[in-house]
Amino acid sequence: MPCNWKLLSDAPVPDTIGALAEDLGITRVIAEVLWRRGFTSSQDMDRFLSPGLRHLVSPETIPGLAEAAQVLARGLNAGAKFCVWGDYDVDGITSTALVKDFLSRRLGPEVAPLDSSGQAGHFLPNRKEHGYGLNMAGIERLAGEGVRLLLTVDCGISGVAEVARANELGMTVVVSDHHLPPGELPAAAAICNPQLCLGQACGGVCSGMCGLAGVGVAFMLMAAVNRLLPGEALDMRQFLDLVALGTVADVVDLKGQNRILVKNGLLLIKEAKRPGIASLKVYSGYDRLAELGAGQIGFGLAPRINAAGRMADPQIALDLLLAPDMDTANPLASKLDGLNAKRRSQEQDILEQALLQAEEQKERLGLVLAGEDWHAGIIGIVASRVVERHYKPVLMLCREGGEGDAKGAAHWKGSGRSVSEFDLHQGLCGLEHLFLGFGGHRQAAGLSMRLENLEALREGFHLAVEAALGPVPLRPSLKLDRELAFGDISFTLLKELEMLQPFGMGNPEPLFVSPPVLVKSYRVFGKDHVKLALAEQGTTESRGGRPGVLLPAKVWRKANELTREVQGKLMRFAFTPRIDRFDGIPKIELQVKDWDG
Repeated sequence: MPCNWKLLSDAPVPDTIGALAEDLGITRVIAEVLWRRGFTSSQDMDRFLSPGLRHLVSPETIPGLAEAAQVLARGLNAGAKFCVWGDYDVDGITSTALVKDFLSRRLGPEVAPLDSSGQAGHFLPNRKEHGYGLNMAGIERLAGEGVRLLLTVDCGISGVAEVARANELGMTVVVSDHHLPPGELPAAAAICNPQLCLGQACGGVCSGMCGLAGVGVAFMLMAAVNRLLPGEALDMRQFLDLVALGTVADVVDLKGQNRILVKNGLLLIKEAKRPGIASLKVYSGYDRLAELGAGQIGFGLAPRINAAGRMADPQIALDLLLAPDMDTANPLASKLDGLNAKRRSQEQDILEQALLQAEEQKERLGLVLAGEDWHAGIIGIVASRVVERHYKPVLMLCREGGEGDAKGAAHWKGSGRSVSEFDLHQGLCGLEHLFLGFGGHRQAAGLSMRLENLEALREGFHLAVEAALGPVPLRPSLKLDRELAFGDISFTLLKELEMLQPFGMGNPEPLFVSPPVLVKSYRVFGKDHVKLALAEQGTTESRGGRPGVLLPAKVWRKANELTREVQGKLMRFAFTPRIDRFDGIPKIELQVKDWDG
């Protein structure tokens, strides 16, 4: 689908940009990129380029965190049997691993709240058996096992009935979550959630904590508990590899506090001192000591951890992250690698069916796609792929339950993904009369619904998108940082671009647009990739008589759209410059995202 090209900022770059660049010792190009992204002072730019842990704000700025830490510390000091309740995705699994690892190191195996192996108790719901979040059966089971202090991580904010039952059974419950709070909050002893400040006219009171992933909230909470427990406090930096892994996987904004946590966590992932991380890197196709960016985490490591909760049991991934040595970790990483391969195969099958349904509904502005036998753990991934293909909000539904099933009567279970312009959670709020339950964020949501409401949802979702966005289908926008002449691309610039990592939501990889350049050569490689040679035209006036710069470029999976007819044409390209080290000799290469001409 062709994109609308837009600059990140239309405002003219100030005349002082050169002085800012000189003050920071960076190129003018990087200074302009930062300025267009909202960093308008030397101090702001420096803090972004060097996001040290000293810039982390106090954990107690998160609403409810100070009280939550005090409740936990009192219970742990009193010897109350403890359990952490997590979730089956990467954010929930890393949150659970962080709390268990922290407490086992901080308290020691002889402390009463820990089990005989020196570990904190935990409950990870199984996607098929329990579904998301707290559930009554699990609460009652834990109470029967003597649990008296329960901490939720990456869930719990909507567990009103479940927390009430836990209270009846004599538990003290602390909710640690980052999801949007509902109208009614659970009656927990303490609730720690940065999103609570949004209901209190935030005004910056949480100091940029609103975007934390669940594992980020858990980290901040344990940092506060660390200071309240007796004995020597731990160095909390050792847990940042788990924070980086969960934060990147949860696709939250990689700016502000998240940028600090992830940037420093990636350094630990590079060192791979945690055996589970080291083994996961190797089975993801990387060297054990490889330096990984957020993209490699998101497309390599995270899917393998997610595969446990999607295809089997999240306990496999938790055991991997807490593995004491490589002999323990390697078989677990191998199992996750196999589950991920199985997931990819099923994902492709479901995607093909979903795209056929999407074509049948091409007149609708919001797509509701349903399959009786689609895998509940995969439909969310496929929904994202359909959004990429059609640039429309998408709800994917699969059938669950039925006669003799512990989940009760047959119903649809759904997972939704959206485009940036449409608030999916808000859109579903207007359709809540159709649902058995729903929840989520602006860009992602989950729901359950009676079978007979499918057509009503299809019509209602289409109308909700139309009401929010208008009757004309959207085209995706490509946000460009600036025009960049080939002659300005150097290894110095590329190394400075790496300083802007980690890239992701809220901090996209810089994207530039070329001046008109000549397509000197064209070649298809692989299944549907294209390799180009692009020549910038040299002129006496602009380049002092030097010949134009010639650079190689690659276009991934677009051979059907960018055909051989472009050879010999003068065109403009939207691209990201990279260093190609494939044959051991570093070369500058362009990764093309779009083209015009």
